[in-house]
Amino acid sequence: MPPPHTLPGGLADRLDSLNSWRASLSTHVTTLGRLLQDHELLGDTDRAVLLALRERLASEKLVLAFVAEFSRGKSELINAIFFADVGRRVLPASPGRTTMCPVEVRYEEGLPPRLSLLPIETRLRGLTLADLRPRDEAWQHVTLEAGNRDGLVKALGAVTRTQRVSVEQATALGLWREDEPEDNPPQSADGSVEVPAWRHAVINYPHPLLQRGLVVIDTPGLNAVGAEPELTLGLLPSAHAVVFLLAADAGVTRSDLAIWREHLGQASQERFVVLNKIDMLADPLATPDQVQQQLQQQCQVTAQTLGVDVGRVYPVSAREALAARVVGDADALQRSRLPTLEHALTDALLPRRQALLLQATVSVAEQIGRAATRRLADRRRQHGEQLLELRGLRGKSGAKLRMLVERLDDESAEFEQCVQRLGALRAVQARIQKAVLAELSNERLRTEVAAMLAALGPWPFKSGSRSALETMAGRLRKAVAVAVAQAGEMRLMLEASFRQLNTDFGFSFALSTPPDLKSTLEELDSVEQHYSRQVGAAHAWRMATPGYADQFRRMLLARLRVVFEGAASELELWSRAAVAQLDQQLRERRRGYARRKDALLRVQSATGDLETRIAEVQAQDEVLEVLERHIVQQVNATVQAARHAAVQGAEPSPQDARETV
Repeated sequence: MPPPHTLPGGLADRLDSLNSWRASLSTHVTTLGRLLQDHELLGDTDRAVLLALRERLASEKLVLAFVAEFSRGKSELINAIFFADVGRRVLPASPGRTTMCPVEVRYEEGLPPRLSLLPIETRLRGLTLADLRPRDEAWQHVTLEAGNRDGLVKALGAVTRTQRVSVEQATALGLWREDEPEDNPPQSADGSVEVPAWRHAVINYPHPLLQRGLVVIDTPGLNAVGAEPELTLGLLPSAHAVVFLLAADAGVTRSDLAIWREHLGQASQERFVVLNKIDMLADPLATPDQVQQQLQQQCQVTAQTLGVDVGRVYPVSAREALAARVVGDADALQRSRLPTLEHALTDALLPRRQALLLQATVSVAEQIGRAATRRLADRRRQHGEQLLELRGLRGKSGAKLRMLVERLDDESAEFEQCVQRLGALRAVQARIQKAVLAELSNERLRTEVAAMLAALGPWPFKSGSRSALETMAGRLRKAVAVAVAQAGEMRLMLEASFRQLNTDFGFSFALSTPPDLKSTLEELDSVEQHYSRQVGAAHAWRMATPGYADQFRRMLLARLRVVFEGAASELELWSRAAVAQLDQQLRERRRGYARRKDALLRVQSATGDLETRIAEVQAQDEVLEVLERHIVQQVNATVQAARHAAVQGAEPSPQDARETV
C-alpha cells in the first residue's frame, strides 16, 4: 500500500511525532525502573504504577467520531481524510443511506485484516457491545486483503447491507416507533420494513494512520444512533473529539438539531461542526463573492443555532477533496477547504492527549524518585551510624569490642519491639481501608442501581425516572464523599503513627496527600448527564422495547463500575504505598543491624580488619551517594523528555491534570 498523503503539519506527521515521543518516554521510564529494580529500590506498588504507565504509553488510542444524520457525507469525509491514498472510495459513500450501523475503523496488532460484523438480532439478547466484543462466535468475519483495492471496497460494502422484517420485529429491535412515523423506514406492499443487517462493525486494517493509534468511528443516522445505547452512552462520550456534519445547502435541520441536543450538546467534549457539500452552493447566476457571502452567512447561522463559536464551523467539500487527492490536484484540494479542517483537528486533538501523558509521566517519575531517595537516605544514615561506631573502636580492647557486640544485640532486640506496633498500625489501616473501599464497591453500586429500579416500580422509565436517576447519583456522590473523608481519617492516623515511629526508632516514613476524587465526581456528573437523556419521556418508547431496559441497566452498571473501580484503585494504591514503607524500612533496618554486627565480629576476630571495614563502609556510602545522583539525573531526564513536547501546546491544563490523576 502506498504511504499516506502528507500535508505541512498534517495528522500523519504529527502522529509520527507523538508516537516517537511516546517511544522515547517509554525508554526513559523503563531505564528508570530497571535502575531502581537493580538496587532494590522499587517496591511492589511503585512497580505496578510503572507498569501501568508503560502500558498506557504503548497502547493509548486517539478516538475520532463522525456523527450526522444520513446523507450528510460522513463516509466521504472519512475517505478524503484517511483513505485517499488507496486511489478510490474505501467506505461506501453513494447517495442515500450508506452506513447502516456504527463502524469502527482501527488496527489491533495480532489480529488479521478483517471486517467483523455483529448481527442486529443480538439486540434482542439484552447484551451490551462490551459483553459481545470478546465473544468471537457472536460476530461474522470477512477477510480483507490490504493490497487488493477492488476486493477491499467490495468487502466493506457489507456495512450497507439491510434486511426486511415485520413492523413487530422492527419495534422489538428499537427501529420503529408509532408515535414518530416520520422517522420510521417506509413499509413495502407486504407490510415489511427495511432495517440494518448489522448492529456494529469493526474494520481491522493496517492503514498507516490506524497503525499509529488512530481510531475512527463512523455513525449512522438519528434513528439508528438513538436505538443503540452503547453508541450514545459509551462510544460517543468516550471519543476524544466529535466531527458533526451538516449539509451546507440545508443548514441545521430538525433531525440534525435533535442529534446535537440529545447526543452532542455537552461543551466538555472537543466538537467540530462541518458544513459539507459546499460545492452544492455553486450558482451560475451568482458571482463568486455572492456565493462566498452566502456561505459565511450559513456558517454564522449554524454556529448560532448550535451554540458554538463560528470558528468551530468548517465549510468543506469532501467529494472534491477526495477527488483532488486521488488525482493529485493541490489547487482543487485547497478549494475543497479540507486542509483547514485537518489542521484544526490536528491542533486540537494531539496536544491534549500528549498533555495527559505528560502529566501522568511526570507525576509517576517524581513519585517513585522521591520514594527511592528516601530509602537511599535511610541507608546512608545507617552507614553514618556504622562509621561512627567503627571509628570509635580505634585503640579499644577485645573486652570493649565484646561489650559493643552485646550492646548491638540489645539495641537490635529493642528495635524488634517496633514490629508489634507496626502490626497494630497495619491492622488499623486495613480496617479503615476496608471501610473506604466498601463505599466504592461493586456491591454498593448494585444496591444503588437496584434501589433506583425499585423506585421506578413495574413501569420503568416513567415520568419520575429521571428523578430516580438523580437520587441515585446523589447517593453515589455521598458515597464518594464518605470514602474521601475516611481516607482523610486514615491519613491523620498514619501521620501521627509515622511521626511517633520516626521519633522512637529513627524511621523515615513519609505520607503523601490522598486522592480527592474530584475527577470521580466529575465523571459521575457526566454519567448522570448522559444517562438522564435516555430515561426521559422522549425515550420511553425505546425503553419499552424488549431487552432495551435490561441493556440500559447493564450499561449503567458497567459505566459506574468503571468510574468507581478507578476511584477505589486510586485510594487503594495510595494506602498500599503508605504502608509499603513499613516492610521496606523494617527490612533495611534489619540488614543494617546485620551489617554492623558482622563488622564488629570481623574486627573482633582480627584487629587489623578495623581500618579495612571502615574503608569498606565509606566505599559503600560513596556508591550510594553516586547512585542517588544517578537516580535524580534519571528522574530529571524522564521529566525533561516528557516536557520536550513533540506536539506544540501540550502543557497540561488544570482540567487535564485532574483527568490524569
